[in-house]
Amino acid sequence: MALPLNDEKTTIKNSETSSYTIPFILVTSLFFLWGLANSLNGSLVKQFQTALDLQRWQANIVETAFYFGYFAMALPAGYVMKKMGYKAGIIMGLVLYAAGAFLFYPASEVRVYSFFLAALFLIASGIAFLETAANLYVTVLGDPEKGDFRLNLAQSFNGMSIILGPIIGGLFIFSDKEYSREMIQALPAAEAEAIRVSQASSVQMPYIIIGVIVALVALLFVFTKMPELESEEVSKSKITIASLLKRKHLVLGILAQFLNLGAQVSLWGNFVDLKLDLAKNDNLWLVEKIYQISDSMSPTQIASFHASFAFIIFLLGRFLGTYLMGKIASNKVLGVYAIGSVISVIIAMFGGGLAALIALIAVYFFQSIMFPTIFALSCKGLGEGKKLASSLIIMSIVGGAIIPPLTASLFKVSTVAALSIPLVCFTYIIYYAYKGYEIRD
Repeated sequence: MALPLNDEKTTIKNSETSSYTIPFILVTSLFFLWGLANSLNGSLVKQFQTALDLQRWQANIVETAFYFGYFAMALPAGYVMKKMGYKAGIIMGLVLYAAGAFLFYPASEVRVYSFFLAALFLIASGIAFLETAANLYVTVLGDPEKGDFRLNLAQSFNGMSIILGPIIGGLFIFSDKEYSREMIQALPAAEAEAIRVSQASSVQMPYIIIGVIVALVALLFVFTKMPELESEEVSKSKITIASLLKRKHLVLGILAQFLNLGAQVSLWGNFVDLKLDLAKNDNLWLVEKIYQISDSMSPTQIASFHASFAFIIFLLGRFLGTYLMGKIASNKVLGVYAIGSVISVIIAMFGGGLAALIALIAVYFFQSIMFPTIFALSCKGLGEGKKLASSLIIMSIVGGAIIPPLTASLFKVSTVAALSIPLVCFTYIIYYAYKGYEIRD
């Protein structure tokens, strides 16, 4: 999500004549890696409730630690790239990512929640570096006229990995025997402790494998000659944050993105629990066929496969939304999708059973275009201030750190109360789509 900080025209140095194929493959792998880390958080939220004896709102601090890492490193990553170069920045990001993944092993051994949160913060800090570089890098590794095509191709690998995350959770993290926090608390102390140890250790192997893969990718970057980027300053205009914050549509857009990320992470991180709360014994026929669900699987594992399917629907929603924007104004498409999200959340709140499950998955479809569309609408009409404005919008992803614990805390009241938070978020986005996006001082 992070972007370069300056209004610059960035190109490959003229002296560079080597093939772009290997560098492009390496940079594209970064899109896969950060998508995988994002989509695994939902599995951690569920698993930590039993492994670490946490309430749901406490487990949602997983998202807080992760997205605060993004927020904290969004601007520093851009400055590091400016001073040290993109290859060095990518390697630094991969090292941070791998270090955070490897820390899951000792964190599981001692079962200290703050240890896990520190590891997640490191992973997210590394990803901030990767996203800062990769989105720009793929656009210049080849024919400039095909830069958009290469970026969309690389983004498709990000989509593949977010589908894979819940599958990993279902197969390797969640047990085939169902445990709830209340069930474990009712057991004798020794037996409960043994179960918690087992549940905590289940996250070790997936993250060790991820850490090894990320470390190998870092080594490939070290030993691969990457085309160097050079930047040509195209403007010396003095744009300040204070001047940008006078642009009402930008300020309203920053708030829209804050709420959008908060709603998204609230739903993604709690999908497994929501499925179990609202439709524990109801499964979609298509999901049962695609994921070969059997009677031996626990309800939590089955819920995780539904989460993976929801990400497939997310990608379909993005493809359709992109097509529609070629024919209809983007703010109107955003408005329709936001209305769809509000209706879907209401059905999930009051429908129950299979209707609620379908509605939850439908939210993924309708939310699919929100981040890029709000981003683009917020930056319109800002001229030379667009890059600095983009950094401000990127920092609004801290909504993914602040809102989910609030949402999760309301589960103690009721599921309806908890879902009211994303409902309010999507309602504001309807306003932004039809009114707040308008460019005016």
